Amino acid sequence: MTSLNATASLSLSHHYANSNHRVKLTSAQPSPPPIWRQTRRVISVSVSFFLSRLLLLPNDAMAASPIDKYVKRKKLDPLDAYVPPVILAQLQIQDLEQFLNVEKPEFLACRSLLRSGPASSLRVNIRAVAQYALDASDSNTASDDVDRCLRALEELDSLFLRASRKDSNATVELMKSQLGTALNALDSILQTVPSQVLDKGKAMVEVYRSPSEQDDLSDSSEIQQLQSIL
Repeated sequence: MTSLNATASLSLSHHYANSNHRVKLTSAQPSPPPIWRQTRRVISVSVSFFLSRLLLLPNDAMAASPIDKYVKRKKLDPLDAYVPPVILAQLQIQDLEQFLNVEKPEFLACRSLLRSGPASSLRVNIRAVAQYALDASDSNTASDDVDRCLRALEELDSLFLRASRKDSNATVELMKSQLGTALNALDSILQTVPSQVLDKGKAMVEVYRSPSEQDDLSDSSEIQQLQSIL
Protein backbone atom coordinates (compact mmCIF):
# COMPACT_ATOMS: atom_id res chain seq x y z
CA MET A 1 0.00 0.00 0.00
CA THR A 2 2.85 2.34 0.87
CA SER A 3 4.49 1.52 -2.45
CA LEU A 4 1.31 2.41 -4.35
CA ASN A 5 0.99 5.73 -2.52
CA ALA A 6 4.62 6.57 -3.30
CA THR A 7 4.08 5.73 -6.97
CA ALA A 8 0.93 7.89 -7.15
CA SER A 9 2.68 10.75 -5.40
CA LEU A 10 5.60 10.55 -7.81
CA SER A 11 3.23 10.52 -10.83
CA LEU A 12 1.30 13.48 -9.49
CA SER A 13 4.52 15.43 -8.87
CA HIS A 14 5.66 14.65 -12.39
CA HIS A 15 2.32 15.88 -13.79
CA TYR A 16 2.54 19.20 -11.92
CA ALA A 17 6.15 19.66 -12.97
CA ASN A 18 5.19 19.22 -16.61
CA SER A 19 2.25 21.63 -16.21
CA ASN A 20 4.48 24.30 -14.65
CA HIS A 21 6.97 23.85 -17.45
CA ARG A 22 4.25 24.38 -20.05
CA VAL A 23 2.99 27.50 -18.27
CA LYS A 24 6.47 28.98 -18.23
CA LEU A 25 6.92 28.28 -21.94
CA THR A 26 3.58 29.80 -22.75
CA SER A 27 4.16 32.93 -20.69
CA ALA A 28 7.53 33.44 -22.37
CA GLN A 29 5.87 33.82 -25.79
CA PRO A 30 4.81 37.36 -26.79
CA SER A 31 1.07 37.82 -26.40
CA PRO A 32 -0.82 38.79 -29.55
CA PRO A 33 -2.52 42.21 -29.68
CA PRO A 34 -6.05 42.22 -28.30
CA ILE A 35 -8.61 41.13 -30.84
CA TRP A 36 -10.81 44.19 -30.19
CA ARG A 37 -8.01 46.51 -31.31
CA GLN A 38 -7.62 44.68 -34.59
CA THR A 39 -11.38 44.63 -35.10
CA ARG A 40 -11.74 48.31 -34.29
CA ARG A 41 -9.00 49.18 -36.79
CA VAL A 42 -10.63 47.14 -39.57
CA ILE A 43 -14.02 48.72 -38.86
CA SER A 44 -12.50 52.21 -38.80
CA VAL A 45 -10.75 51.73 -42.14
CA SER A 46 -13.88 50.27 -43.72
CA VAL A 47 -16.11 53.11 -42.52
CA SER A 48 -13.59 55.76 -43.61
CA PHE A 49 -13.38 54.24 -47.09
CA PHE A 50 -17.17 54.01 -47.37
CA LEU A 51 -17.66 57.63 -46.33
CA SER A 52 -14.94 58.90 -48.64
CA ARG A 53 -16.73 57.31 -51.62
CA LEU A 54 -20.28 58.15 -50.59
CA LEU A 55 -20.29 61.72 -51.91
CA LEU A 56 -19.01 60.96 -55.38
CA LEU A 57 -20.28 57.46 -56.13
CA PRO A 58 -21.65 56.97 -59.65
CA ASN A 59 -25.37 57.49 -59.87
CA ASP A 60 -26.19 53.87 -60.72
CA ALA A 61 -24.15 52.55 -57.82
CA MET A 62 -25.76 54.99 -55.41
CA ALA A 63 -29.23 54.06 -56.59
CA ALA A 64 -28.61 50.47 -55.61
CA SER A 65 -27.46 51.25 -52.08
CA PRO A 66 -29.64 50.85 -48.94
CA ILE A 67 -29.00 54.49 -48.04
CA ASP A 68 -30.52 55.71 -51.30
CA LYS A 69 -33.60 53.55 -50.67
CA TYR A 70 -33.93 55.11 -47.23
CA VAL A 71 -33.67 58.63 -48.67
CA LYS A 72 -36.34 57.82 -51.24
CA ARG A 73 -38.75 56.56 -48.57
CA LYS A 74 -38.02 59.39 -46.17
CA LYS A 75 -40.52 62.23 -46.26
CA LEU A 76 -38.86 65.36 -47.61
CA ASP A 77 -38.45 68.47 -45.50
CA PRO A 78 -39.85 71.75 -46.86
CA LEU A 79 -38.03 73.00 -49.96
CA ASP A 80 -36.72 75.98 -47.96
CA ALA A 81 -34.50 73.58 -45.99
CA TYR A 82 -32.60 72.37 -49.08
CA VAL A 83 -32.08 75.53 -51.11
CA PRO A 84 -29.62 77.46 -48.85
CA PRO A 85 -27.20 74.51 -48.50
CA VAL A 86 -27.23 74.01 -52.28
CA ILE A 87 -26.42 77.70 -52.82
CA LEU A 88 -23.62 77.52 -50.25
CA ALA A 89 -22.23 74.40 -51.93
CA GLN A 90 -22.34 76.17 -55.28
CA LEU A 91 -20.35 79.11 -53.88
CA GLN A 92 -17.91 76.70 -52.26
CA ILE A 93 -17.33 74.94 -55.58
CA GLN A 94 -16.88 78.31 -57.28
CA ASP A 95 -14.07 79.07 -54.84
CA LEU A 96 -12.13 76.15 -56.31
CA GLU A 97 -11.44 78.24 -59.40
CA GLN A 98 -9.37 80.62 -57.29
CA PHE A 99 -7.31 77.67 -56.05
CA LEU A 100 -6.69 76.60 -59.64
CA ASN A 101 -5.60 80.03 -60.87
CA VAL A 102 -2.40 80.08 -58.82
CA GLU A 103 0.96 79.01 -60.28
CA LYS A 104 1.18 75.78 -58.26
CA PRO A 105 -2.29 74.65 -57.17
CA GLU A 106 -2.60 72.56 -54.03
CA PHE A 107 -4.62 69.73 -55.53
CA LEU A 108 -5.11 67.84 -52.28
CA ALA A 109 -6.44 71.02 -50.67
CA CYS A 110 -8.84 71.40 -53.60
CA ARG A 111 -9.98 67.82 -53.13
CA SER A 112 -10.51 68.39 -49.41
CA LEU A 113 -12.59 71.51 -50.12
CA LEU A 114 -14.73 69.55 -52.56
CA ARG A 115 -15.47 66.96 -49.87
CA SER A 116 -16.14 69.21 -46.87
CA GLY A 117 -18.73 71.71 -45.63
CA PRO A 118 -21.97 72.15 -47.62
CA ALA A 119 -20.43 70.35 -50.62
CA SER A 120 -20.28 67.13 -48.60
CA SER A 121 -24.09 66.97 -48.42
CA LEU A 122 -24.74 68.28 -51.93
CA ARG A 123 -25.86 64.91 -53.30
CA VAL A 124 -28.78 64.60 -50.90
CA ASN A 125 -29.81 68.26 -51.16
CA ILE A 126 -29.87 68.54 -54.95
CA ARG A 127 -31.77 65.27 -55.22
CA ALA A 128 -34.40 66.73 -52.90
CA VAL A 129 -34.63 69.95 -54.94
CA ALA A 130 -34.91 67.90 -58.13
CA GLN A 131 -37.68 65.81 -56.57
CA TYR A 132 -39.67 68.97 -55.83
CA ALA A 133 -39.18 70.05 -59.45
CA LEU A 134 -40.32 66.64 -60.68
CA ASP A 135 -43.42 66.75 -58.47
CA ALA A 136 -44.28 70.20 -59.84
CA SER A 137 -44.08 69.16 -63.51
CA ASP A 138 -43.60 66.22 -65.84
CA SER A 139 -40.08 67.32 -66.82
CA ASN A 140 -37.06 65.17 -66.02
CA THR A 141 -34.63 68.00 -66.69
CA ALA A 142 -33.77 68.48 -63.02
CA SER A 143 -32.89 64.81 -62.59
CA ASP A 144 -30.67 64.95 -65.66
CA ASP A 145 -28.95 68.02 -64.22
CA VAL A 146 -28.36 66.19 -60.95
CA ASP A 147 -26.67 63.33 -62.81
CA ARG A 148 -24.62 65.76 -64.90
CA CYS A 149 -23.50 67.69 -61.81
CA LEU A 150 -22.50 64.61 -59.83
CA ARG A 151 -20.62 63.04 -62.75
CA ALA A 152 -18.66 66.26 -63.22
CA LEU A 153 -17.80 66.45 -59.52
CA GLU A 154 -16.75 62.80 -59.51
CA GLU A 155 -14.43 63.41 -62.46
CA LEU A 156 -13.12 66.60 -60.83
CA ASP A 157 -12.33 64.69 -57.66
CA SER A 158 -10.47 62.08 -59.71
CA LEU A 159 -8.48 64.77 -61.53
CA PHE A 160 -7.43 66.34 -58.22
CA LEU A 161 -6.21 62.97 -56.98
CA ARG A 162 -4.34 62.16 -60.18
CA ALA A 163 -2.74 65.60 -60.30
CA SER A 164 -1.55 65.22 -56.71
CA ARG A 165 0.24 62.07 -57.91
CA LYS A 166 1.95 63.97 -60.74
CA ASP A 167 -0.23 62.63 -63.54
CA SER A 168 0.50 64.97 -66.46
CA ASN A 169 -2.83 64.12 -68.11
CA ALA A 170 -4.76 65.62 -65.18
CA THR A 171 -4.53 69.20 -66.36
CA VAL A 172 -5.95 72.37 -64.83
CA GLU A 173 -7.85 72.98 -68.08
CA LEU A 174 -9.71 69.69 -67.65
CA MET A 175 -10.44 70.57 -64.03
CA LYS A 176 -11.91 73.93 -64.99
CA SER A 177 -14.03 72.25 -67.66
CA GLN A 178 -15.56 69.82 -65.15
CA LEU A 179 -15.96 72.67 -62.68
CA GLY A 180 -17.91 74.68 -65.24
CA THR A 181 -20.12 71.69 -66.06
CA ALA A 182 -20.99 71.14 -62.39
CA LEU A 183 -21.74 74.83 -61.79
CA ASN A 184 -23.94 75.10 -64.89
CA ALA A 185 -25.89 72.04 -63.77
CA LEU A 186 -26.36 73.56 -60.32
CA ASP A 187 -27.64 76.77 -61.92
CA SER A 188 -30.21 74.76 -63.88
CA ILE A 189 -31.32 72.92 -60.74
CA LEU A 190 -31.76 76.16 -58.78
CA GLN A 191 -33.77 77.67 -61.63
CA THR A 192 -36.49 75.12 -60.91
CA VAL A 193 -36.98 76.62 -57.43
CA PRO A 194 -39.86 79.12 -57.09
CA SER A 195 -38.50 82.67 -57.06
CA GLN A 196 -39.83 83.45 -53.59
CA VAL A 197 -38.09 80.42 -52.07
CA LEU A 198 -34.89 81.07 -54.03
CA ASP A 199 -34.73 84.73 -52.98
CA LYS A 200 -35.23 83.78 -49.35
CA GLY A 201 -32.47 81.19 -49.63
CA LYS A 202 -30.07 83.69 -51.19
CA ALA A 203 -30.82 86.22 -48.45
CA MET A 204 -30.09 83.66 -45.74
CA VAL A 205 -26.82 82.69 -47.42
CA GLU A 206 -25.75 86.32 -47.77
CA VAL A 207 -26.25 86.93 -44.08
CA TYR A 208 -24.60 83.64 -43.19
CA ARG A 209 -21.50 84.47 -45.22
CA SER A 210 -21.23 87.99 -43.78
CA PRO A 211 -19.58 87.80 -40.30
CA SER A 212 -20.69 91.30 -39.25
CA GLU A 213 -24.33 90.77 -40.22
CA GLN A 214 -24.30 87.27 -38.78
CA ASP A 215 -23.26 88.65 -35.39
CA ASP A 216 -26.05 91.24 -35.49
CA LEU A 217 -28.66 88.65 -36.49
CA SER A 218 -27.34 85.66 -34.55
CA ASP A 219 -30.68 85.32 -32.78
CA SER A 220 -32.62 85.38 -36.06
CA SER A 221 -34.78 82.30 -36.52
CA GLU A 222 -33.68 82.07 -40.18
CA ILE A 223 -29.99 82.04 -39.28
CA GLN A 224 -30.56 79.52 -36.53
CA GLN A 225 -32.44 77.35 -39.01
CA LEU A 226 -29.61 77.51 -41.54
CA GLN A 227 -27.01 76.73 -38.89
CA SER A 228 -28.98 73.71 -37.77
CA ILE A 229 -29.19 72.46 -41.38
CA LEU A 230 -25.45 72.83 -41.91
